[in-house]
Amino acid sequence: MLNNDILSQLILFFISLFSNFISALSGGGAGLVQLPALLFFGLTFPKALATHKVASVALGVGASIPHIRRNSFQFYLALLILISGIPGVFLGAYTSSILPNNFSSALLGFLTLFLSFYSINRKQLGSSNQPIKINKIRIIIGSIGLFFIGFLNGYLSSGTGLFVTIWLIKIYDLSFSAAVAYTLIFVGIFWNGIGALSLGLTGNIIWIYIPVLILGSLLGGYFGAYFSIIKGSKFVKFVFEIVSFSVGLSLLLKVFYKYIFLKKFS
Repeated sequence: MLNNDILSQLILFFISLFSNFISALSGGGAGLVQLPALLFFGLTFPKALATHKVASVALGVGASIPHIRRNSFQFYLALLILISGIPGVFLGAYTSSILPNNFSSALLGFLTLFLSFYSINRKQLGSSNQPIKINKIRIIIGSIGLFFIGFLNGYLSSGTGLFVTIWLIKIYDLSFSAAVAYTLIFVGIFWNGIGALSLGLTGNIIWIYIPVLILGSLLGGYFGAYFSIIKGSKFVKFVFEIVSFSVGLSLLLKVFYKYIFLKKFS
C-alpha cells in the first residue's frame, strides 16, 4: 500500500498534474498515466479506479474555467451530451459489475488506435467551427453515439473522452479545441461524477490521497485548457493523435498481459 508520506504525496501530485494537463489538451486520456500509477503504488484495481474517478471530476472543473470565460458553448449541444450520455453511463456502470470486460477493453483499444490513424489521415479534421443546421437526423445519430460512448464510460476506465471529442467533430462540425472543451466539462464533470458516485458507494475510494490528486487535476486541467486555447486546434489535433494512439496501445497491452498471465497460471 502506498505510504502516506510527503514524497509519495509529491509524486502523486506531479503525476496528476502531468496526466491531467495532457488530458485537457487532447480531450481524454488522464487514466493512461494516473490509473496505472495508483496501481503501481499498491492500490487494488477497484480502489485505484474509484480514487482516479473522483480526481478526474476535478479535471473538468479546472478545465472549465478558461473555456467558460470564452462563453462559446451552445446550450442544445451541452444538453444533448448530458441527456444522451448519462443513461449510458448508468447502464455501463451496472453492466461492469456483472460482465467481464477483457473483450470490451480490447475492442476499445482497437477503436482508439483507429481514432488516432483516422485523425492523422484527415488533415483538415477539426479545423472548422462553423454553426451548422441541426436537423432530426443529426440529433438522433448524435444521441445514439453519445449513449454508446456513455455506456463505455461507465463500463470501462480509460479513453472514452477521446471518442466524445471525435464524435462531436464529425457529427456537429466542431473544431478540435471546441470539441475538447465540451468533452472536458460535460463528460469530465457530469459523466465522471456519476461514475465516481457509483464507485464511491462501494467504499473503495482512498480519501487520504484525494486532496493531492484533486489539486493536480485542477491545476493540470486549468493550464491544459488554457494552453489549448492559445495554441489552437492544429496543435490540439496533434496531441489528440498522440494520446489516442497511446491509450489504444495501452489497452491492448493490458488485455494481452491479462490473457497471457491467466493462461499461464490457469
